[in-house]
Amino acid sequence: MSGSFGAGAGGDPGAGAGRGAGAGDSTVAAMGPAAVPRAAQPWVVLLTLYGIASFVEAFGVSQVFAFMLPYLQGMGVPQSEIGRTIGVLSSLVFVLGLPIVPLWGVWADKYSRKAVIIRSAVVEAVVFGAVALSRTPWQLGLSLLLVGFQLGNTGVMLAAIRDVTPRRRLGTAIALFGATSPVGMAVGPWMGGIMISALGMPVASVYWLSAALSVVVALLLAFGSREVRPEVVPEGSVRSLAFGAVRGVFDDPAVRRLFLVFGLAFFARQIANPFLPLLVERLVGQGHEMAAAIGFVTGTAALVGGLASPIAGPLGDRFGFRPVLAVSFVGGALGLLLMPAMPGVGALAVAVILWSACVAAVSAMIFGLLAVEVSPERRSATLNLVYLPLYVAGIVGPSIGAVLVGGGLGAVFVAAGGLLALGAVAVGVPLLLGHRDARPVP
Repeated sequence: MSGSFGAGAGGDPGAGAGRGAGAGDSTVAAMGPAAVPRAAQPWVVLLTLYGIASFVEAFGVSQVFAFMLPYLQGMGVPQSEIGRTIGVLSSLVFVLGLPIVPLWGVWADKYSRKAVIIRSAVVEAVVFGAVALSRTPWQLGLSLLLVGFQLGNTGVMLAAIRDVTPRRRLGTAIALFGATSPVGMAVGPWMGGIMISALGMPVASVYWLSAALSVVVALLLAFGSREVRPEVVPEGSVRSLAFGAVRGVFDDPAVRRLFLVFGLAFFARQIANPFLPLLVERLVGQGHEMAAAIGFVTGTAALVGGLASPIAGPLGDRFGFRPVLAVSFVGGALGLLLMPAMPGVGALAVAVILWSACVAAVSAMIFGLLAVEVSPERRSATLNLVYLPLYVAGIVGPSIGAVLVGGGLGAVFVAAGGLLALGAVAVGVPLLLGHRDARPVP
């Protein structure tokens, strides 16, 4: 990859040509008028470091979800209660994170993005260690509640990447960064399946590995990354700025629509994802090979999808983010609807490949639209809140899945596929009416 290096490479004067806030917006009024110099940091280096951080976080979180089934079975949870327990425990992940996330974005912009990102890696190590030490479902639930304190880093990393990346490379950079999470979510279960089924290691050892990797990430960020300050440093109290940032998301019609569309994608993922191991168990049964099959379906197959997703970045740069977004919603819906009907593990893996690639592409296109269509004074605050729909979906989605699973596993995946189909309609109708991306001057 090539392009300009140094501070402000992505701060093109036309980046605010999209639908930004008006001059009278209270959040903007609370911000300092002058841009602040940012330390020179090659965008490829920053993208690499943040990509590693995103990968390791997804690596560990995916293992928690992938192997919760055998972990709970080892704790003695009755089989009839497994589905409901998985749904309830999965919903706890975002409970504490939802009210805190706006504060992390403000603290990052006011004081230090680097410190906020490192904080997340340190908390990850604590969380994964606590999960490994859990011996009962309630202990596991308390450990998952702690995840709320590690959230709020992805939007901060996105804002920093946007600030140092040249406009002509923005779609590719964001797509590559967006792919690190799905790849991590793929490699985590794959590696865990090998450790448990092939090497005979206990499930807890998988979580200890994630804790150790998170410590390594914290050290890499501390010594390898540089501070990237926002173009406009917010002034005022943290509370008023956080409230203003959230209000700004809902006051701006264009941003509100993008967040709602992103919310549909997240709801679909959070409804279906915790129950994917149950589909695998239905196909292969319980036993020594179940962990390996879970690792293959949620890991190896998803890896192929994750690696394919960066293609969406150049496609978005070439054809527009919205057309690629609409197609990605359609493909993801198809993958989810096919999953319950798959006759074997290999066929199920094919459906997961399609779903994983399309979900990653959806994220990349939303990131790209927000990066180019939000005004510079609003951009950092908006990107810091980009995963707000995920936190809402992360609480409600698994709870809905826990109810739906009572009617059969198929109901869970049909409902999730229907949400993605609704997202395709929400994006596709404006396209048919002639709505296209705002295209800033490079």
